[in-house]
Amino acid sequence: MTIPVCDPARPLSRAPKQPFPPGTVDCHFHVFGPETTWPYAPGRSYTPPDATLADYEQLAQTFGIARSVIVQPSPYGMDNRRSLQVMAESRLPMRAVLVLEPSVTDAELAEYHRLGARGVRVNLVFGAGLAIGTADTLAQRIRELGWHLQFLADVSAIDDLPGLVQRLRVPTVFDHLGHVPAAKGTGDAGFQNLLALVREELAWVKLSGPYRSTGLQATPYDDMRPFVDALIEANPRQLVWGTDWPHPSIPVPMPDDTDLTDQFGEWVGDVALRQAILVDNPERLYGFEPYMAEPKDLAATR
Repeated sequence: MTIPVCDPARPLSRAPKQPFPPGTVDCHFHVFGPETTWPYAPGRSYTPPDATLADYEQLAQTFGIARSVIVQPSPYGMDNRRSLQVMAESRLPMRAVLVLEPSVTDAELAEYHRLGARGVRVNLVFGAGLAIGTADTLAQRIRELGWHLQFLADVSAIDDLPGLVQRLRVPTVFDHLGHVPAAKGTGDAGFQNLLALVREELAWVKLSGPYRSTGLQATPYDDMRPFVDALIEANPRQLVWGTDWPHPSIPVPMPDDTDLTDQFGEWVGDVALRQAILVDNPERLYGFEPYMAEPKDLAATR
């Protein structure tokens, strides 16, 4: 079976129209390769092109991103070394969300926590990830550390979503707007369950990756706006944002990062709301210190 190769992210075209507030946190990005040094899992569902930390830091500087969360991507399976290496090398303050076996030792968890990990990802969309049946065990292992479970899943396909989240008794984060196909609409029962959990502060949602659920082929992904509006109306305190750079394995043509950022600015234009979603909320979720300084000039430190 041939493993498909993803398109690379597009070169940056310009700065966003609306600047981010100081202290902005990108809560979802990946780094890939080089494959000769950091081999991918055999059971992966896609092969990404190289996407370097230097490329990401250029994007962060251009957009005014001050802090970031690297998320272990599915092509690396449970080999977290590349994500941990990025966190150690980055000039940006970083946290990490890893993919771990339920058998991970307490000593390993403690070391990952020291290095900056704050969550475990449960991937129900791509291969080389964890099955939902491991969530209970993982939740027990990470509870005392204050970590969260992050689900990459279509919430419309999860039976008894409220029961699952309430049973876990750890903070629960859903990637990419809950991954509900736009055609199902915000009235979908799974998405309504997600809204209820957000309303009750039992779940978090990342306002990221609208191209993963859209029925459109290019920005603006207007069919995803109702999902964003519904989540904001439910409870903006439980929302964070991420670039999802370099946008691996997406079902549409590769979008322009600045266009995506400008679309987020149109969807979330209120100053206080942007401050909450981009700065204050991720500080609570990932344990970043309150932001007190201007973003570091990455270019000046090279």
